[in-house]
Amino acid sequence: MKVQITETALIRPSTPPFSENHTLALSHLDNDHSLNVTFRYLRAYVNTTTTDRDPFQVISSAISTALHHYYPLAGSLRRASNGRYELLCQVDQSLPLVNASVDRTWESVNYLDDPDMNSVEQLVPDPNPEEALVNPCILQVTVFKCGGFTLGAAIHNALCDGLGATQFFCMAADLARGVDQIKLQPVWDRATLLGPRNPPKVAALVEEFLSLEKGFNPYKQQDVGHVLRECFYVEDECLDQLKAMLFERCGLNLTTFETLGAYIWRAKVKAAKIPGNETMKYSYLMNIRKIVKPPLPAGYWGNGCVAMYAKVSAKDLIEQPLWKTAELIKKSKNNASDEYVRSFIDLQELYYEQGITAGKGVSGFTDWRHLGHSAVDFGWGGPVTVLPLSSNFLGSMEPCFFLPYSSSNTGKNKGFKVLVSLRESAMPAFREEMEKFGRKEFDI
Repeated sequence: MKVQITETALIRPSTPPFSENHTLALSHLDNDHSLNVTFRYLRAYVNTTTTDRDPFQVISSAISTALHHYYPLAGSLRRASNGRYELLCQVDQSLPLVNASVDRTWESVNYLDDPDMNSVEQLVPDPNPEEALVNPCILQVTVFKCGGFTLGAAIHNALCDGLGATQFFCMAADLARGVDQIKLQPVWDRATLLGPRNPPKVAALVEEFLSLEKGFNPYKQQDVGHVLRECFYVEDECLDQLKAMLFERCGLNLTTFETLGAYIWRAKVKAAKIPGNETMKYSYLMNIRKIVKPPLPAGYWGNGCVAMYAKVSAKDLIEQPLWKTAELIKKSKNNASDEYVRSFIDLQELYYEQGITAGKGVSGFTDWRHLGHSAVDFGWGGPVTVLPLSSNFLGSMEPCFFLPYSSSNTGKNKGFKVLVSLRESAMPAFREEMEKFGRKEFDI
C-alpha cells in the first residue's frame, strides 16, 4: 500500500477567535511526564453514497469552523519558566491537515480490521518531538480507491486526552452534517479546575506507585528492543467460560477488563521472561471527570483521567492463581477518589522537576470498545474501524488496547480484538499463550 500526499493545507479558524497573542496554562495532569508524547490513531469510514462530496473538503471546512471554539488545538506548546508546558496562541495560527490518497479499496485491506501495521503507519502523521510541539495537532484525510477514507490524528497528549479529542471531532462532525446547534461548549480553565491545593499534600497511596527519578524517560530508557504490534481475536464464549471458572474459585464477578487483562498481563510477563524479583505494574486510565469534587464541567476537554496501578512481583504474577491477579486489578479501582486525584496533582506541584515516574515494568491497558467513536459522523456514518498506532502510552512501551471488530466485518461479531505491543523476542511465546486461550486452556 502506497499513500500519495497531495498537499498539506493549513486550516485556520473560520472566524478569528481572538485578536491578541496570548498563552494558556495547562493543568498538572496535562503536564504529567508520561503524557509528553504524541498519540496517533485513525478512524476509517466507508462511502456508499452516490454524491460527489469530497471528504477532504467537507472535513477541512468542518475543522475550520470547529477551530473557532477549539482554537488551542492550533496553538504551540512551549516550556514556561517553571519548566512545565504552556500553550502559545497566536493570531495567525493554523492546524496542518494532510490531503492524501491510496490506490486500494477497503475490501482489499479488510477494512483495516487486521492490518499490516507498517502500511497503516502511512495513514497517520508522525511528527518528530520538535514538530509535535510546534503543531501539537496534525490531521490527515486519506481517500481510498473505493471512495472510503480515513481520518488520521497525531495529537500531543499534553493538549488533551482521547475523550477531549473526541469532543472536538464530534463538534466538527456535527457541523459537517449541518447541525448548527453546539451541543457542548468547550471549557478550558485547566489550572484552576485541576490546580494544586494550598498547601499541597500527598497521600501515601499515590507514593506507593510513583517514585522520583530525574531524567528518566519511560519511552527511551527501557531495554525492550524492537517492539511488534499484533491483533488477537477474543471470542465471547472463551471469555465467558474463563469468567465462570474464576467465579467458582473466588466468588467475584470480574469484568472483561479485569479477567482478560489479568490473563494478558501474565502472558506478556511470562513470554518476556522477566526476572522474578522485578516489580510489574498494570496501568490503566480512570476517568476522573465525575470523581473530583466538584465534578469537572461537561465541556472540559483537557486530560481528565489519572493513571491507576496494580503491582506485583513477576514471580507472583506468573505463579499465583489467575483470580488473585484479576482481584488485584479490581481492588485497584477502589483507589479512585477525589483525594487520590488531588494527591496526584499535589505530587506534580511539589516534585515535578525531580522526575515523577512509575518506573520500569509498566504494562499499559486501555479499553476502546465503548468510547463513543460512532458519534464522529461527518455525513458518511460513523467509523467502521478505529485503530490506535501509538506504542508509547501510560508510561509503557508495550501497551494493550481492547478494540471492537470493524462494523463492516460481518464474519466476526461475537467478541472483540486486542492490539498488543510486545518486544519482538517475546511475541512467539505470547502467541502460544493466546492460542491456549482460544482452546480454553486457561491455567488458572
